Amino acid sequence: MSGDAASPSGGTLGELRQRLVRTYEMLRGSSIDARPFRPGEDGPLATFDSPPAHEERDRYWVNAPFAFVVITYDTDENEHRYNVVEPDLNEFEAALLDRVREDIRDPLLHRDTDVAAEQTVLTTELESLLEEYGVDVAMSTFHKFHYYLIRDFRGFGRLDPLMHDQHIEDVSCDGYDLPIFVYHDGYTDIGTNVVFEDPDELDNYVVRLAQQSGRHISVGDPVVGTTLPDGSRVELALGEEVTPRGSAFTIRQYADDPFTPIDLVEYGTFSIEQMAYLWLAIENNKSLVFAGGTASGKTTSMNAVSMFVPPRSKVLSIEDTRELSLYHDNWLSSVTRERLHQGADIDMYDLLRSALRHRPEYIIVGEVRGEEAVTLFQAMNTGHTTFSTMHADSIETVINRLENEPINVPRAMIQSLDLLCVQRLTRLDGERVRRSAAISEIGGVDQRTGELDYSNSFTWDADTDTFEGYDSSLLDEIQDDRGWSRTRLLEELRDRRRFLAALQDRGITDYRRFTALINEYYADPDRVLERIGEIDLGDVSGSGDTDAGDRT
Repeated sequence: MSGDAASPSGGTLGELRQRLVRTYEMLRGSSIDARPFRPGEDGPLATFDSPPAHEERDRYWVNAPFAFVVITYDTDENEHRYNVVEPDLNEFEAALLDRVREDIRDPLLHRDTDVAAEQTVLTTELESLLEEYGVDVAMSTFHKFHYYLIRDFRGFGRLDPLMHDQHIEDVSCDGYDLPIFVYHDGYTDIGTNVVFEDPDELDNYVVRLAQQSGRHISVGDPVVGTTLPDGSRVELALGEEVTPRGSAFTIRQYADDPFTPIDLVEYGTFSIEQMAYLWLAIENNKSLVFAGGTASGKTTSMNAVSMFVPPRSKVLSIEDTRELSLYHDNWLSSVTRERLHQGADIDMYDLLRSALRHRPEYIIVGEVRGEEAVTLFQAMNTGHTTFSTMHADSIETVINRLENEPINVPRAMIQSLDLLCVQRLTRLDGERVRRSAAISEIGGVDQRTGELDYSNSFTWDADTDTFEGYDSSLLDEIQDDRGWSRTRLLEELRDRRRFLAALQDRGITDYRRFTALINEYYADPDRVLERIGEIDLGDVSGSGDTDAGDRT
């Protein structure tokens, strides 16, 4: 702490400390009443005035009552700006907080506490230090200090408000002395007022993110992709070796609760009819791949439709970084591992080979990109149902990537894949949206051309933002395998549409409740349909009880 910092009452901070030492004995027995912050009594902790030429467009809390966000529009630059507003500190408070940070560091770092006790420990240590200094601070100042200490020691430092914002999907730092950018669900890509001006501070922050996730990053190994403790996925680059403008990172945040099929219908990514179709396919052990570009929602969709897996079926997932979240009793999750000390890497290929020895019924692979794909397709050929994702923007691109380096899956093996779902991140009416561009069924190899046949069961019409359905060979196959009549097949599809529409009508999007109702449906569909209540749905998605070939 600087000794010449000015205090709000005049004189230097050093002089203030000397005066306070003389009254220390009198104050020794006192204690701070660390009651909860009361905005009405203690006054606002943070204030914001819009910069010149900025119009305020939105304002909301991200960590009430301490931090909030103000979205402004710069009329000169014709762009939005994301402003983080945190508790105001005067010069005296800032200097005192610097000293508290240093003195409180060791007690916090070496105190073994669980998460529930962390804030209590910090509050106690802060009270003790302020009493030791002999400083009688206002309640608002105490809570400001408490906020910043929690933010810096247990949170994400200056990025903490961004990580608390449920509207943000991505947080990107491109180097030092550059504004942090975020992807906001209401304002898309937008610059913020958060900046790492000091290169050393940014380097230390990147190292800290790696350490929080249990990984090592250094100049010799400057690029790391990992998962943070809160489940966010982060890509880190240290120094200027690979990123000339300084250390950089991108954090992709995920919702606390995974999206359900009902959520995806609400967002317009899929129709109810498509979800009923995918449900029937998954229930009948059809393998599928979700393909699309970056941030098109591949993993989100795969996680959502995995909720259709029948209860008690053994599910095994394999990922590079932890993204999947299933509410399933018989689910074994596995994640790759880089070399530790003298140990060996454990990659996707190793985990997949091991997975087959667990005798899973469903195998979910986060993304196929290498030699593990051959083993995955071998698993399909031996009766295992598999779900996975790929980076590709069309059916043709998926097939081409599978058949060529570095994946090299033989064309005869690709026939074991049943469905390809291609997703797209696009714009509608000026907003970025995710849509299922096509759901295609994989056929056999054309004897004349030698090419792999496929047919669309659904496509998306961008002009009308609707989904169109076509004849389905896969439904015919399910009908034959189950020994159903055509009427029975249509009834099964109709009941699933009615069930999903009823859940949508009642706003049932919690993944635990959704999965529980799906499990009830498997046990007794008639009873669960009656329990959620009969409603007049009419023709769901415009399809009614028509044949699969007449779906629109």
